[in-house]
Amino acid sequence: VHVEGGSIVAVAAHDAAAPGAEVVDAGDAVVMPAVVDTHVHVNEPGRTDWEGFLTATRAAAAGGAGTIVDMPLNSVPPTTSLHGFEEKRAAARGKCHVDVGFWGGVVPGNLGDLQPMTEAGVLGFKCFLIESGVDEFRHVGERELRPAMAELAKLRAPLLVHAEVPGPIEAAQAEERVRAAQGRASDPRRYASYLASRPRAAENDAVALAARLCRETGARTHIVHHSSSDAVALLRAARGEGLPLSAETCPHYLRFAAEEVPDGATQFKCAPPIRERDNREALWNALREGVIGMIASDHSPCAPALKGLEAGAFDAAWGGVAGLQLALPVTWTEASRRGFGLLDLVRWLCEEPARLAGLSRRKGGLHAGADADLCIFEPEEQFTVTPELILHRHKLTPYLGASLRGAVRTTFVRGLRAYDRDRGFADAPRGQEVAR
Repeated sequence: VHVEGGSIVAVAAHDAAAPGAEVVDAGDAVVMPAVVDTHVHVNEPGRTDWEGFLTATRAAAAGGAGTIVDMPLNSVPPTTSLHGFEEKRAAARGKCHVDVGFWGGVVPGNLGDLQPMTEAGVLGFKCFLIESGVDEFRHVGERELRPAMAELAKLRAPLLVHAEVPGPIEAAQAEERVRAAQGRASDPRRYASYLASRPRAAENDAVALAARLCRETGARTHIVHHSSSDAVALLRAARGEGLPLSAETCPHYLRFAAEEVPDGATQFKCAPPIRERDNREALWNALREGVIGMIASDHSPCAPALKGLEAGAFDAAWGGVAGLQLALPVTWTEASRRGFGLLDLVRWLCEEPARLAGLSRRKGGLHAGADADLCIFEPEEQFTVTPELILHRHKLTPYLGASLRGAVRTTFVRGLRAYDRDRGFADAPRGQEVAR
C-alpha cells in the first residue's frame, strides 16, 4: 500500500516500494482499512464525565478505528441546531486521535435547522421514535417525521432511526402495573424482567413505520442498532422493493444472549435489549444474507454510578453498552467461529459504514485516492479483556473478562501512526473533522 501525503496512491506488488520510501512490513498480519464506526456517543460537551473526545478517540485508535461519527445526543447542547453543532466542533478541536464526523438530530420543532446544519457539514441526522433518555433530545412521531424526511430527501442526507415506538412498551408497562397490584411484581434485578419491558413488537412496528415513510418520501433511511430478528422480513421486503432503507446491528447483539445475562448485571442494559439466542443467530443469518449490511459499536457509556451495580435494578439503570475499543475483535471472534471471513469483516465495519456517512471516497477502503487509514490486525492472536486494557473513560463494560480473538497492532490515520501497541499513541492528537 503506497502512501504519499496522507493518501493511498497505489496498491501494488509487495516488492514495489519506491526508492527511499519508509517501509512498514506487517509480516503475516492483515493490513485492512481502519474501522469506520458510525455510532459513537462521545457525550462532550456537557457530559464529559461520561466520555470525551480525548478518551473516546484513544480507545477508537487502539481498537483499529480511523474514523468515528459522533451521535447528536447526550451532549449538552445536543447537535440539533447550528449553534449546537458549532459547540460540538469547538469541544472536539485538538482532542481527537482519529478523524471524527458528526450526525445532527431531528427533534420536534427543528425542521428549519436541517438545511443549515447540512450546509455546515453534518453528515446526516438521527431521530428517536421513543423517549431518548435525556430531556434535551425529544423523540418524534409520524407527524414530525414525515416533513423531516421529505426535507432530508431534498438535502440528500441520510436519516438514522432509533426504531422503537412507545405503544408496545407502554402496553408491557401496563401489564406490569396489573401484576404489581396483584402482588406479582417482576423482580427488577432479573434480566428477564427488563427484556419483557422492551418487546420485539416495539422494534417491528417502528421498522414498518420507517419503511412506509421511506417509500413515501424517498429519504435515505437507516435503522440503527437493530435487535429484533422478527423485523428482518420487513427489511428484506424493503430491500427487494429497492427502497433506500438499510440497517445495522451491534457487537453486543451478536455475542451475548439474554439467557446468559446475569441478574443484576446492569452493564448489559441497552435499548433495544440484548435478546435470546435464537434471535442472535437470526441476526447472523441476516448479515450472511446481506439484509443487515453493517455493524457499529453503539458505544454509549455513562458514569458508572448511573448503572447502579450495587442495587442491580435494570429498570433504574442507564441503558448503554461501552464497547468502542472492542468492536473489531468482538465481531471477528463471533464471525470467525461461524465461518465468516476477513472480507465480511471489512464490509461490515469499514466499507458500509463509510458509505452510509457519505465518506466512501476517503474512508473504509484500500484504493488509490482514499485516506491512508490502515489497521494492522492479528486475526489469530487471542487476549483477555482486563480493566488495564480499557481506554474508554470508564472501565465498566460487559466485555470485561472476555476471551477474544483478533488483536490490533497498529492504526494509521492519513498515513500517520495514531496508535501502536508497542509505541503507544502519537505525541499529539492529529485527528481531523470529516464533513459532508
